Amino acid sequence: MKQPKSIYVCSNCSAKYPKWMGRCTSCGEYNTVSEVQTQPTSASRASAITPTKATRFTELKMPTYMRIKTGMRELDRVLGGGIVDSSAVLITGEPGIGKSTLLTQISGVLAKDKKVLYVSGEESTAQLKFRADRLGVDGEDLFILTETNVDRVIDECKEVSCDYVIVDSIQTMYTEEYTSTAGSITQVRECTMRLINYAKCSGVCVIIVGHVNKEGSIAGPKVLEHMVDAVLNFEGDRQQIFRIIRASKNRYGSTNEIGVFEMTEKGLMEVANPSEMLLAGRPSDISGNCAVCVMEGTRPLITEIQALTATTVFSAPKRASNGLDYNKLHLMLAVLEKRLGLKLSTLDTFVNVVGGIRLDDPSFDLPLALAIISSVKDISVPDDLIAFGEIGLAGECRSAASVEMRINEASKLGFTKVVLPQSNYSKLKSNKQLIDGIAYYPVKSIFDALTVFSGKKA
Repeated sequence: MKQPKSIYVCSNCSAKYPKWMGRCTSCGEYNTVSEVQTQPTSASRASAITPTKATRFTELKMPTYMRIKTGMRELDRVLGGGIVDSSAVLITGEPGIGKSTLLTQISGVLAKDKKVLYVSGEESTAQLKFRADRLGVDGEDLFILTETNVDRVIDECKEVSCDYVIVDSIQTMYTEEYTSTAGSITQVRECTMRLINYAKCSGVCVIIVGHVNKEGSIAGPKVLEHMVDAVLNFEGDRQQIFRIIRASKNRYGSTNEIGVFEMTEKGLMEVANPSEMLLAGRPSDISGNCAVCVMEGTRPLITEIQALTATTVFSAPKRASNGLDYNKLHLMLAVLEKRLGLKLSTLDTFVNVVGGIRLDDPSFDLPLALAIISSVKDISVPDDLIAFGEIGLAGECRSAASVEMRINEASKLGFTKVVLPQSNYSKLKSNKQLIDGIAYYPVKSIFDALTVFSGKKA
């Protein structure tokens, strides 16, 4: 029999080598080079291709996809309305973030109407039973399997005739047709391919758990993300109670939505109004903080940006940011120092977004600038004021999207002052969409934002 061929591939940068190396010479990382077989030891069942024929486009029929609710509205929001049959969903996150807890709760809800097979390659049946009892999960059609051989997993799926398969995790799965260890690039790719092929052929929905590496990206080959239909990232700090689910890829829905959960003793609980919880415990009449409203998909989310500046004792000031891009902080400090003349080059600057939320919406520029100015001048921003708008390098304030939704959300939570770009204010005024009881502070540039501290309004 022909011997299998193998090469050595870096899991970080995909560089290829003829022999094993302790350190990748391409990216400089250690212990990332592993053996990858280019030829299986026997004929692969997954490689068997069913002959097909070309079909005219006009003869194609629109498929009917059915969505099943998971019992968690926050997760359904991220998925686009629920889990689509015959789909493959990849859920990733750091260890201990709550992936297994979330999937256990989901399996309990799905097992009320459908058959669910929960496959664990990391825990025993006793551990799974203990967690299910703690979360109050039970179901006659919920099956538990502790197995790491993907071929036996698929055979058991056929035996049970399940509708949903949950694999925790793909890094523990292997196939005997390849001699590399479980978790290697070859095994992860091959096992995922077999599970997806089974899902597409049988109509079963497959949910796969994937580990992340020390950089926070999905462990394994990059092709893994291209193979599945949806990639959900489970984010959050294990030291905090909030967890956030984002979709970095979704063939059946938007990738802009987020789901917010709270970790409790009884599992993950949905947060129906995350803005109210993020603002709980907010200090009053303190300099260096400003409320911000950002858009996460179709949901307006209100949180708080905190800034702290102090005279540095080093030759170069220290900068630190939590919840926003570090380079964005440097850019904003440069704009404020150049346009407003603030001597920020002699100050240590620390910025934090409350609640472990990470801001990607560019409209947080204006409240970030207000928080920094407030800290430098030691003048507090009014507690009932909220701001949004993008700041350019020239100091100009550019318009933001979904202004009406932001203002309505702020009004519900008791905010009476809104700082917004001049272009957005003019559009609201011309369309007669101004809300009574709200004081508007339209700004054209960062210079106009200083009027917030003097109380001047439109």
